[in-house]
Amino acid sequence: MAKLGPGAVVGGLTLGAMAVIGLLAFQANGAASRAVAAAPAAPASAPAAAAPASEKPTAPPLPADSGTGLRVVFSLKDRQVWLVDPKKPEPVLASFKVTPGSALPNPGAYTVYSRTAAGTGTDGRKIEHVVRFAQQQGTVFGFSALVDEGAAAPSVDPKTRTGGIRASRPDGQALWDFAPNGTRVVVVA
Repeated sequence: MAKLGPGAVVGGLTLGAMAVIGLLAFQANGAASRAVAAAPAAPASAPAAAAPASEKPTAPPLPADSGTGLRVVFSLKDRQVWLVDPKKPEPVLASFKVTPGSALPNPGAYTVYSRTAAGTGTDGRKIEHVVRFAQQQGTVFGFSALVDEGAAAPSVDPKTRTGGIRASRPDGQALWDFAPNGTRVVVVA
């Protein structure tokens, strides 16, 4: 029987521990945001309770002209996104604020045509969960989340048209999970 040296034993234990930690991190990635996105909202008939100052403000109601069916709705005026699945008891699965780039897509109905897990935005920042849905006048429009939300933005030529619509990382994860290629995106004024 061959004897293992202390270095081999320690190395093996370290590799095993790293594998377990990696698996747990992978499983936890986005689990909280998916749970929040999947949690049902309070029924419309429930009385409104006073929200503590630390909670997010109440989202505006889903625009009446936002279409039907499973869709992502983006309001230009409210800078708000809704994830809508009419087959659920509470059709609005999630709603959150976004920050659009220097250009805005025209109101209308679009389809998600491309997704990228990670990359670099037009503004030079590292982004993730890119969900593209429109191209207009040479500008690509899509939702994404900044990898490092706290980092200073690089200087960008003010003449550059940027079509990235930025969400927080948890909201970007929820949108990524909700909107595969072929999902309808409705942009309303």
